[in-house]
Amino acid sequence: MNLVPLGNVIAALVFASIGIFIFIVAFMVMDKLTPYHLWKEIVQEHNMALAILVGAMSLGICLIIAAAIH
Repeated sequence: MNLVPLGNVIAALVFASIGIFIFIVAFMVMDKLTPYHLWKEIVQEHNMALAILVGAMSLGICLIIAAAIH
């Protein structure tokens, strides 16, 4: 008895990898549009407000990608 068909697992992995790739590209575009380097500001300068803003923007991008894939 096959509980989860193999085709469904493969489709889920393909859509997840496409979503992750799109998120990485969107994050790099967002990083290029800002006047400073996001990772340096968050990690080295400990800019907490920027970290919260980037987290919220990342969640928003992820929700849009999930809705588009769904």
